[in-house]
Amino acid sequence: MLTVATDRHRLHHPKNSVNDGGRLVPPVEIPARADRILAAVTDARLGELVPPAPFGRDPIARVHTEAYLDFLEHAHGRWRAATGADDDAEAVPTARAIRGQDVHVPEHIDGALGWFSHDADPVLAGTWDAASAAADVALTAARAVHNGASGAYAVCRPPGHHAAADSFAGYCYLNNAAIVAQWCCDRGARVAILDVDFHHGNGTQQLFYDRADVLFVSLHADPRDDYPYFLGHATETGRGAGVGANRNYPLPAGTDWTAYEPALTDAATVVRDHAPDILVVSLGVDTAIEDADSFRLTGDDFSRMGSAIAALGCPTVFVQEGGYCLDVIGRNVVNVLRAFEG
Repeated sequence: MLTVATDRHRLHHPKNSVNDGGRLVPPVEIPARADRILAAVTDARLGELVPPAPFGRDPIARVHTEAYLDFLEHAHGRWRAATGADDDAEAVPTARAIRGQDVHVPEHIDGALGWFSHDADPVLAGTWDAASAAADVALTAARAVHNGASGAYAVCRPPGHHAAADSFAGYCYLNNAAIVAQWCCDRGARVAILDVDFHHGNGTQQLFYDRADVLFVSLHADPRDDYPYFLGHATETGRGAGVGANRNYPLPAGTDWTAYEPALTDAATVVRDHAPDILVVSLGVDTAIEDADSFRLTGDDFSRMGSAIAALGCPTVFVQEGGYCLDVIGRNVVNVLRAFEG
């Protein structure tokens, strides 16, 4: 299997502590995640490793608004100019609009940070370059599949599935899976997205919720108890033309394979009925038992997941999302990809 990766992800390296349940802890979405994955993929000899090709801004702008892209590209420079902060300082949103009021898009960068986010993730000097490189990684993998490969894997970092049309959140700045799906649609393909990250892909759902041509199916933690909280319920099935093209499988904390497999089997049936030309898998492996406060999937379960995806018989683009236990992230990714390859 072709693997696409770039070192440009290192340009986004948050270092400031974050609040986790009242405790200040080091950030977990760090360059070592991609390093561990690439080491495991290389050791497993899964196939060729290539750098991404440049695709430019246009495919990204098919998913995200121009106003948001302009903000993200220049946010850190504007923030440094306004605050006098150092190049390596981290700009963090601190203000949000009051709901239900007629508000104006803020001109001040501190207000803009809150306007264009729905979380408290930092923007760094290298965030735009890293995120746009991740989009190129995903698009390069998508092009390989569109051109006839049975599968390709995009080592995307930062991840993407929480990024909405005009906002960032959950470590995600550009929605790589959605950018791939739209790029494939623009070339006449019928697309399904299967999101197996522990957290609901709320950004991806928002982007395709009104559309019938892209199916979005997600297995994830129950949003009543876990991030991202506001979306991901089973009752969310699409709107307008998209009714029926959105399927959520919220699962309780501590779910193991015996409970996960039936949901995955049903999700696979929904994907098969959609009859996609290309399947995009948002591959989060933070469902591992070793990941804190997650499901209880084992290494062998990720192999079973890969086999289930392969059984769909659809050309597949794997796009990396979450997975934060460095000890097992590489193993679990390799288990999915190796099983998919058979």
